[in-house]
Amino acid sequence: MADRVTVIGWDGSPLTAAARSALSAATLVAGAAHHLALPEVPEAAERIRLGSVELAARRIAGHRGTAVVLADGDPGFFGVVRTLRDPRHGLEVEVVPAVSSVAAAFARAGMPWDDARVVVAHTRTLRRAVNVCRAHPKVAVLTSPGAGPAELALMLDGVHRTFVICEALGTEREQVTVLTSDKAADLTWRDPNVVIAIGGALPAPTGGGWLLGPDPGPVRGWGLTPETYDEAPAPAPNTGPVPHPGQHPAPHTAGHPAPPSAPHPGTGESPALRAAQLARLGPRVGDLVWDIGTGSGAFAAEAAHFGAAVIAVDADPAACARAEAAARRLGVQLQAVAGRAPYVLERLPEPDVVRVGGGGAEVVAACADRRPERIVTHADTRDEAEAACAALAAGGYAVECALLQSVGLDPAGWAERDRSLAFLIAGRRPAP
Repeated sequence: MADRVTVIGWDGSPLTAAARSALSAATLVAGAAHHLALPEVPEAAERIRLGSVELAARRIAGHRGTAVVLADGDPGFFGVVRTLRDPRHGLEVEVVPAVSSVAAAFARAGMPWDDARVVVAHTRTLRRAVNVCRAHPKVAVLTSPGAGPAELALMLDGVHRTFVICEALGTEREQVTVLTSDKAADLTWRDPNVVIAIGGALPAPTGGGWLLGPDPGPVRGWGLTPETYDEAPAPAPNTGPVPHPGQHPAPHTAGHPAPPSAPHPGTGESPALRAAQLARLGPRVGDLVWDIGTGSGAFAAEAAHFGAAVIAVDADPAACARAEAAARRLGVQLQAVAGRAPYVLERLPEPDVVRVGGGGAEVVAACADRRPERIVTHADTRDEAEAACAALAAGGYAVECALLQSVGLDPAGWAERDRSLAFLIAGRRPAP
């Protein structure tokens, strides 16, 4: 087997002395075509065109001699080192690093990147990479053929971003282009490239961060009280043919006057129910969440706080505005779409998890047709709960139903402040 495998990162600059020494002793060299064309590669060495790193690792493991693998940027950052170090191959790996393509891209843009998300977009992960771009204000995307700037732009339809597209970094063909995402789909881009997607509410500059990636922010927990959003809770959602009951005008509160269209909360706006629904859905980075019948926007904002991309849907434009305001208060991003379900759902991208806050069994069935991994909803009566459960079961989902009751108490006098009673219905798509 190979005596030693040296992985050399190349960022377009002249090779270091350590890299040249490793190459001069190599009896096998693996890399892309432009790597194998480097003058430092020994003519007598066996050459492997690097396509599948897994196949290359097997050939290297069976090679008797000294192997070198050339890779763009830092090979330990979303690179070949992970595959080569798989214990199945039994390889001893040494690394000669270089500047990563992500670091180089942000340097070309003149921007810090310790607060950015970094994702890899292949054809199989493109949708999740797009969801991260939807949810976060600064994302670097390591692209690949078939999952490049044009594809990112097409799938971001309806969400405005600025793209910084860095092509062929470190080479004579290097080019940096800044344009809006809607223009990127009309052009052809050279591989390899890195896309920096910027947009939405960028956090204010501070003296320095402490964590790689976005700061988690000051808000802790979920299922938060309406006071967190600094306004009276919103009405039960208005999204479908089955109206949500229990909508009564709310009195104005001193210092926090409720908007004229913001009535007293219905059952679907209970913080306890919201917390249970979030727990069933488990939104996470890379997911797209539909919040149908967003109402106050509290559920949508809290799902976005978990790092998921969120589309908040409501037939009432005022509810969409409340969802956007709730997101601003939590320092997160979401997309609000005004329209009546189930008709508006036809033009939305595919969801991973869905919360149906209004519209009844008809909307639940329409969501099940789109095959998200999980769906949650609620009902005020047993008849409504049975209809929602039947719609989920007919769609092939494993169904859970529970009756949740929460009573808010004033600890000073133990008087009851509020009471909520609702059926929680959750559907989980069985694993294939």
